[in-house]
Amino acid sequence: MAPLQVYSSALLFTPKTSLVRKQYLKRIPWILMEPKVVQKWSPLMQILEGHSSWVRAVVFSPDAKLVASASDDKTVRLWDTATAGLRGVLEGHSQTVSAVVFSPDGKLVASGSYDSTVRLWAPATGESCGLLEGHSDWVSALAFSPDGKLVASASRDKTVRLWDSATGGSCGVLKGHSNAVSAVVFSPDGKLVATGSGDKTVRLWGTETGGLCGTLRGHSFWVRAVVFSPDGKLVASASNDDTVRLWDPATGGSRGVLEGHSNAVSAVVFSPDGKLVASGSHDSTVRLWAPATGESCGVLEGHSQAVSAVVFSPDGKLLASASVDRTLRLWDSATGGPCGVLKGHSSSVTLLAFSPDGKSVASASNDKTIRLWDPATGESCGVLESHSNAVNAVVFSPGGKLVASASGDNTVGLRAPATGGSCGVLAGHSGWVLAVVFSPDGKLVASASGDKTVRLWAPVTGGSCGVLQGHSGSVLAVVFSPDGKLVASASGDKTVRLWDPATGGACGVLEGHSDWVRAVVFSPDRELVASGSDDRTVRLWDPATGWSCGVLKGHSSSVLAVVFSPDGKLLASASVDRTLRLWDPATGGPCGVLKGHSDWIRAVVFSPDGQLVASASDDKTVRLWDVTQKTTIEEIHTGGQIKVLAFSDVTSLDTGRGMLTLTSHPYPSNTTWEVAPPPLHVTGEWVIWNRKKVLFLPCDYRPNPYATHPYAVNDNILVMNHENNHITFIRFDPTALALHFSLSPTQRHSPVVQGKNFCCSIFFF
Repeated sequence: MAPLQVYSSALLFTPKTSLVRKQYLKRIPWILMEPKVVQKWSPLMQILEGHSSWVRAVVFSPDAKLVASASDDKTVRLWDTATAGLRGVLEGHSQTVSAVVFSPDGKLVASGSYDSTVRLWAPATGESCGLLEGHSDWVSALAFSPDGKLVASASRDKTVRLWDSATGGSCGVLKGHSNAVSAVVFSPDGKLVATGSGDKTVRLWGTETGGLCGTLRGHSFWVRAVVFSPDGKLVASASNDDTVRLWDPATGGSRGVLEGHSNAVSAVVFSPDGKLVASGSHDSTVRLWAPATGESCGVLEGHSQAVSAVVFSPDGKLLASASVDRTLRLWDSATGGPCGVLKGHSSSVTLLAFSPDGKSVASASNDKTIRLWDPATGESCGVLESHSNAVNAVVFSPGGKLVASASGDNTVGLRAPATGGSCGVLAGHSGWVLAVVFSPDGKLVASASGDKTVRLWAPVTGGSCGVLQGHSGSVLAVVFSPDGKLVASASGDKTVRLWDPATGGACGVLEGHSDWVRAVVFSPDRELVASGSDDRTVRLWDPATGWSCGVLKGHSSSVLAVVFSPDGKLLASASVDRTLRLWDPATGGPCGVLKGHSDWIRAVVFSPDGQLVASASDDKTVRLWDVTQKTTIEEIHTGGQIKVLAFSDVTSLDTGRGMLTLTSHPYPSNTTWEVAPPPLHVTGEWVIWNRKKVLFLPCDYRPNPYATHPYAVNDNILVMNHENNHITFIRFDPTALALHFSLSPTQRHSPVVQGKNFCCSIFFF
């Protein structure tokens, strides 16, 4: 994938204590500040990528040469454990594949699915060897008997079925659980079957008779997994009650409780020698335990989402884990201790924002905190921990000296980026704070809330300057007029209200919409107010009188954003219907429809001269449009959702992730402009500089694909938000990049540049 860039990537993301990193890192002159990395190597050995959805189960072949994985993408994949290469894809199920297991001789693979069937496969050829039908609901777990003659399948239909693996015939049905059966396993001697269920119990059954031999009670929630120790003297069960329990199958007595996970435990397995137990959890970790003492032996951190399955290789040297994050990870079970995992936010990062001067970055997270970072060093310079719920919005003051955050804990937090110090918590709302905005002079903060009010604050003192009451529904948006003398608020009560921020008094109610009002904006001269609504219309109002000045109809779905051109002669509206519409606010007449986006349009902005419109959509693109010609100039793929756009001048558009630079300017109205993508941006696993792939990003260092704002760019600094919740900064040297990546192909491949010295280093990783 990256034969040359792999050198730079390997050196940059190698642990700090690596001798190779220390020796050769200076060979990358175009990196001015390298990303933070862990101190030492983790037990992680391989990451297997290929499934397009959640991985539900993973298992080693008896000779440990293959790994089989089952996924929501309806396939089973076979992997080579030595090379991590894909050896085959088993396709046939029509729904999620929830379970997979090898026969003891490795000649068969059995897979169970949400399509209520079990399929048998020949792993050597990938051919189907049989279809076992009989369950009336999902198949959740599978197991071969030790002699390979039987297959047991557990189902949400509350039963376990036994099958003849050679013929596919039914050999019995185990009934007794009062809820879905989520786990099944044979004892090492094949005389018992253990099952775990949503009824909170583990049940033991006689294989020959199918009779119940015992019920193990103790878990307080769903039992997700169950396994016998290699000598058959212990049973381990994993539960949604966050624990693993050990049992004596001979007596049914408890042998201990393994506690440490902070969320449901979805998987448990013994090592082949019985000296370790591994458990996988929804807390995204794998934990190792000593079953003899119940003590913790290590925590394997790396998955970014719930761990759904864990399994040891037959020799016990490897541990494989499967996750909702769509990856499989192979670990060295002998070195399962902590490895200096990067710390930062403890939950998903939802927002990234540079200050106006680019000297500070704010990150907001579902862990209820705002973190401030110094982009020059990549160091954290403060944590605002006063919030007790998720952060919904972050905004810098006009001068960048303050940052305000709105939270679901009903408060607004203030912090000084220069010092990282708290400047106060603005408490008073009784519902989630949904929006926050500074006045044009930065002397006031307005916050909108689900408690149906707008509150005004003095950011210098943190004192309340008034409560604007009158809405009968949640306030969804708030905005100051250009001169700061009016505040407009939009609400779910179908109205827009105008307020005097100096006195807190009401200045009018703009009524006419028939559904929630999502957006509101003042014209540049303050003579008009425009509002966008779920009723599919844009309305114009005279703020002085409160009278309606027109209803703009044309959208076929909710209007999410409205904006005036700088001269106030045009109005643009963005909609869920995937179109932009241009209007003449003087007459209310339509001026054009801009089509091209394939998903909701969240943001729209005019260029300073009014000749361009930029729009950002959930289709992860920004489009630039010629206002006169009503045509797309350029489509820029951003790699993530953008909700805010701003032109910094007539030549560049700030998306929060980099500048889109117009290369032909000034421009007449009949010219087609060339638009360069951001000089520095990220696409998938690549950092791009001036259309060149300059750095390959390993799996754990890629921007979070599920985040609204996975990365941001300011000049030559890239900040990325990762799935494991930490933040990475990389600062590039544009001059060195230009020199290095403008070399001729012959020069780039010469041993002097990237040959002998670098190749030697690879073998020592």
